[in-house]
Amino acid sequence: MLINREVSFASGSAHTYRLAPEGVSATKSGASMRIAVLEDDPSQSELLSYWLRLAGHQPRQFARGVDLVVTAQTQTFDVLLLDWNVPGLSGMDVVERVRQRLKSDVPILFVTARSDEQDVVAALREGADDYIAKPLKRLELIARLDAVMRRAAATQPAAAPAIEIGRVRLDQASRTITVNGKAPDLSVKDFDLARLFLCNVGRLLSRREIVEAVWGSKEMIGSRTIDTHVSRVRTRLWLTEENGWRLSAVYAHGYKLEQLAATSRSRV
Repeated sequence: MLINREVSFASGSAHTYRLAPEGVSATKSGASMRIAVLEDDPSQSELLSYWLRLAGHQPRQFARGVDLVVTAQTQTFDVLLLDWNVPGLSGMDVVERVRQRLKSDVPILFVTARSDEQDVVAALREGADDYIAKPLKRLELIARLDAVMRRAAATQPAAAPAIEIGRVRLDQASRTITVNGKAPDLSVKDFDLARLFLCNVGRLLSRREIVEAVWGSKEMIGSRTIDTHVSRVRTRLWLTEENGWRLSAVYAHGYKLEQLAATSRSRV
């Protein structure tokens, strides 16, 4: 049976292992990705799987969120593609478990018919990197996957050094931050935001830069969301003037972390 390769995808995700058609390469970078796909509609799973194999990737299908989470504890994936409404654990539940319980920063894309703005914002706040509303087209999906992987590679260098600035230590390899030797309670997004500031002390960061680096989206996240995360990072890392820091908003531009005291900075 012939399948129209440009058909719109009205509702789903996928399975199977790689066997790209002859003459079809795996993306511009030539990298084949292991992709977990959460979708309970078999026909749409097969269609999305076909698209992914066509691009040279290795999709694996999950019809239930709990099965994906259990598998992710012992197997690695390069990307997760999630539908929202699936039996048992929803796509949002999977994001929460992957980010908060498994402490994984694997790129996550929602592929779902839910396109309400509040749903998009909720998914991005929970830890998703991108959100694609159905109906979906093949070339757009592959382009989004490539973009997410480029961002992930840019924000997670292979041998990133640890950075010490006064009493704050950032270990990028283990994704931990300590203050006076103690690790404050930080969410995944809080850590990513704190890392961005600590790696750019003295530099003004625009809201657009912050959103792209932390949320992985070019769609502007609400100012209140950014402000809430900034406030939490300031409080939990003691980035206040009495401790030698100023983390402040610059009107109509963004945020800037400045070091006020003569604390030493070193790489270890």
